[in-house]
Amino acid sequence: MLGPVILAASRSDRMRRLVSAAPVTKQVVDRFIPGEDVDDIVPVVRVLADHGLELTMDVVGEDITNPAQAAAARDAYLELVDRLKPLELGTRAEMSVKLSMFGQALEGGHELALSNVRPVVEAAAEIGTTVTLDAEDHTTLDSMFAIHEELRKDFPQTGCVIQAYLFRTEADARRLAASGSRVRLVKGAYKEPASVAYQDKHEIDRAYVRILRTLMEGEGYPMIGSHDPRLIAIGQELAHQAGRKLDEYEFQMLYGIRTDEHLRLAAEGHRMRVYTAYGTDWYGYFMRRLAEKPANLRFFARSMLTKG
Repeated sequence: MLGPVILAASRSDRMRRLVSAAPVTKQVVDRFIPGEDVDDIVPVVRVLADHGLELTMDVVGEDITNPAQAAAARDAYLELVDRLKPLELGTRAEMSVKLSMFGQALEGGHELALSNVRPVVEAAAEIGTTVTLDAEDHTTLDSMFAIHEELRKDFPQTGCVIQAYLFRTEADARRLAASGSRVRLVKGAYKEPASVAYQDKHEIDRAYVRILRTLMEGEGYPMIGSHDPRLIAIGQELAHQAGRKLDEYEFQMLYGIRTDEHLRLAAEGHRMRVYTAYGTDWYGYFMRRLAEKPANLRFFARSMLTKG
């Protein structure tokens, strides 16, 4: 029951000030967000790549209130592409974007977001990598999927994210699995009403397995976004049943969570991609990480008690 409370706090200016002012906050945030700018992130990319891991990078910050901020978000990603180019990692270092950062919620937001994200996708393709469109709350998904479809006309490697807790996702997965696209499946981290989403953890887990089976049996490239040991094992079994080779799907986990598992999967020959966020506007991202996993909240609370 704590998850919805934390998600509500992620939208509270008062809680933002309180959490930001806590002496231990930076130490704990650094566990999930390894830097504030591109100069911080490039050494992290090198270290993870040297350990056989792949990355998807997210420049955090979603509270866009005007077109200039959306353009600045676009430019931040273009700078990231420019800094990745000399590393020559190709698809081992891709990017994840939230269309809200590109102006999706503003007036004329669908077209604005498309016009801002297209140069990022183009630039990524030029250095041999790609972009995945993150899923946000359910009201944004029709726009996200439409932009995804439009981008794939010229850049078919563009990925998208689907969320197991939404009722609509099984149908979305069937459509996407048939299209040959790259699809990351996650449980979902936004507060959604019972009219559109499962509320019970066990129902969400069952939906995750059903959807993952659809993706594995389809023609696309499944990306298993989960830290749950049981779902990881099920993912491996479903891949085996579908006759997939190790390079025909991948696992994805967040930076700073289950790091030993990242290395174990990579050592076994799996493609293991670490979702690595950076940026100064870290608060919303950080709070959703706490909401997703009670252990994260316990870690934060324990740190505040012992270090604050």
